[in-house]
Amino acid sequence: MMQNSQPPTPPKAQTRQQTLQQIPQWLQKNLFNTTLNSLLTLLCLAFLVWVGYGFWSWLAQAQWTVITANLRLFFVGRYPVNQVWRLWAVLGVFVGMTALWTVPQFMQSVQSQRVQSQRVKKRIQLVFYALLPIAFCAIAYLANGGLGLKFVRTSLWGGLFLTLLTAAVSILLAFPFSILLALGRQSTLPIVRWVCTGYIELVRGLPLIGILFMAQVMLPLLLPDEIRLDRVVRAIAGLMLFNAAYLAENVRSGLQAIPKGQTEAAKALGLNTIQTLTLIILPQSLRISTPAIVGQFISLFKDTSLLGLFSMFELTGISRTILSQPDFSDRQTEVYLFIGFIYWMVCFSMSQVSRKLEKQKA
Repeated sequence: MMQNSQPPTPPKAQTRQQTLQQIPQWLQKNLFNTTLNSLLTLLCLAFLVWVGYGFWSWLAQAQWTVITANLRLFFVGRYPVNQVWRLWAVLGVFVGMTALWTVPQFMQSVQSQRVQSQRVKKRIQLVFYALLPIAFCAIAYLANGGLGLKFVRTSLWGGLFLTLLTAAVSILLAFPFSILLALGRQSTLPIVRWVCTGYIELVRGLPLIGILFMAQVMLPLLLPDEIRLDRVVRAIAGLMLFNAAYLAENVRSGLQAIPKGQTEAAKALGLNTIQTLTLIILPQSLRISTPAIVGQFISLFKDTSLLGLFSMFELTGISRTILSQPDFSDRQTEVYLFIGFIYWMVCFSMSQVSRKLEKQKA
């Protein structure tokens, strides 16, 4: 009796074969199910082919020497060449702190497999929070100088370095301030609630460029002559005050999503108000509002492009400086495409980190 010697098809190959067989049915159902939809599909395809052909033709004749010749300006602005090693040190501190913050998140995902202990994760988190102010001072010292290091004026800071610095510091300062505003808006004390509500509603009703104008132009006129705040500090203060109001509303939405029964249960267990907030209410509300908070962080990063209007040479400001050179005055497309790619890379990375955090905390 003869037996069939043909080996069975692997499950993955069967799934791929079924998917290929379903493609014509999906096209028929979603794109060509009626005459009108078929015409719209063909028009869209023709438009995409036209745009793709035009972009490819431009890409073939683009002159990228404007990028390669000014690469240092794009990344560090006019920072002295012999002091650039300090920015590499700043990058090392930032990467180290990011790795220290990421390790507990990774351990949380592995912990479900019973590989790491909760105690080790808490110790790493304590080390991170203890080193955070030290890292902040080290970054400021390395970037600015002093105590043996040559001073580098902030007017020489620029490019991607200035963009990331203003965005990161504004985010770090705006986040705790927004939590205080959100808690104050829900406070039972009328004065605290009115002050926080008034601040949030006032700032949300103003455009960001108006706040930056007040910080950069009007504030020096109002301060005494003895007090001169650096323009980078004023820019960070403007961005922080503006975004804290929006972040406060995002945090408040998370607070309102927590059932009141949890607060009553915490009080029944003997927890005081601070313990209830820090151990029960805030962790849950921040987890709920994580997508909105990260969206505001991404918006803040993109808002740094407005600093170029006040003669600060961040990415868009340094781009205008490069385009003012006679050799590169007609290379706007290449320059703005390049900095647009940098903005997209940073924003996409932030959104991916947000998605990973949501999955781990779900």
